[in-house]
Amino acid sequence: MSIFKARVKEFEDVLAGEQDVIDLKELRKLAFNGVPDVQSFRALSWKLLLGYLSPRRSSWTSTLAQKRALYKQFIEELVLPPGHSSNGGDADGGGDADKADSGGVGLQDHPLSEGPESAWNTFFNDNEFLLQIDKDVRRLCPDISFFQQPTDYPCEIVVHSKGEHGRRLHERVVPAVLSSANVERKGLGMTKINLITKRSVENYAAMEEGQEAHWEVVQRILFIYAKLNPGQGYVQGMNEIVGPIYYVMASDPDLSYRAHAEADCFFCFTALMSEIRDFFIKTLDDAEGGIKFMMARLSNMLKSKDPNIYELLKSQELHPQYYSFRWLTLLLSQEFPLPDVLRIWDSVFADEQRFDFLIKICCSMILIQREAILENDFASNVKLLQNYPPIDINVVITHAGSLA
Repeated sequence: MSIFKARVKEFEDVLAGEQDVIDLKELRKLAFNGVPDVQSFRALSWKLLLGYLSPRRSSWTSTLAQKRALYKQFIEELVLPPGHSSNGGDADGGGDADKADSGGVGLQDHPLSEGPESAWNTFFNDNEFLLQIDKDVRRLCPDISFFQQPTDYPCEIVVHSKGEHGRRLHERVVPAVLSSANVERKGLGMTKINLITKRSVENYAAMEEGQEAHWEVVQRILFIYAKLNPGQGYVQGMNEIVGPIYYVMASDPDLSYRAHAEADCFFCFTALMSEIRDFFIKTLDDAEGGIKFMMARLSNMLKSKDPNIYELLKSQELHPQYYSFRWLTLLLSQEFPLPDVLRIWDSVFADEQRFDFLIKICCSMILIQREAILENDFASNVKLLQNYPPIDINVVITHAGSLA
């Protein structure tokens, strides 16, 4: 039996065995070494490792049904315009008073109302962060065509709008404003996250009525997340976290799962963000879970593993935030091609300490470039670390695994 077939058999035994309770410890051990890109192994493994599904298989049907119904409710309440009816047409009723009583839009909530309780006022204010989301998702993974392609499972209550404007989020964005709109995370490192634009910016086209491109689905996921987390909202870079998760869910060979990729992705993304949200909140930069703390851990590991590189970068005043801010905040999603990112995330999600191994990978990325770094000046090292050269990702992961 080949090594690959043997690994597939191991995953089948853990994920598709007869036992009701999945051995998470065994799954972590297997996933840490990479999930075979066959069947639904990766999508299911990530759902388990991120805590979306419990190890008890018998609970999955009810959990998924409940979560997917909840997500549909989020769309109806947070995405559709005020006064909509979920059957695709405008809300019907006798008069304005009747509409107000039945949950539609009445005199108390006119589209021009500026009252704090006005659903329409909220609807228009949402556009401030929707502008940035729209801008970011349109350039998601431009090196592959996946996000520009139509999904086979568009959100029916959104795409069949019967001429009703505003159900599709991109319709709310005013293109003339888009070029000047920018959400800034003031403080440490935000300029590095802005380097996401180092790839070519694609102006992805929206689909016709009845269809949706994958990036439109991702836009809705991020919009709902921002609405449900007003204290955090949307911050540039979140699109790079949700992208790989959505890709995995929407590429699931099991069509019964793929049909619910949007809802499942939302809850997996929310679970992951609950662990890394401190990276995106400036006031928590110095907290134990904050980004400064993570960068300090990386620096300390580099100092202990190779004092010469550490001292050189220090003497060149090449501070960790010049490169590792983006590495850590975006879980390396910008440094490697998507297939390599998925492989890295297999190990990161399988890590019980979650981000210990991420720091080891980042440290290994520096150590592997040791000779070049020692020869380079400041400018060359910045370029090297901000645009990491192509490499077999297994070399990096194996090296990281050797670090104590």
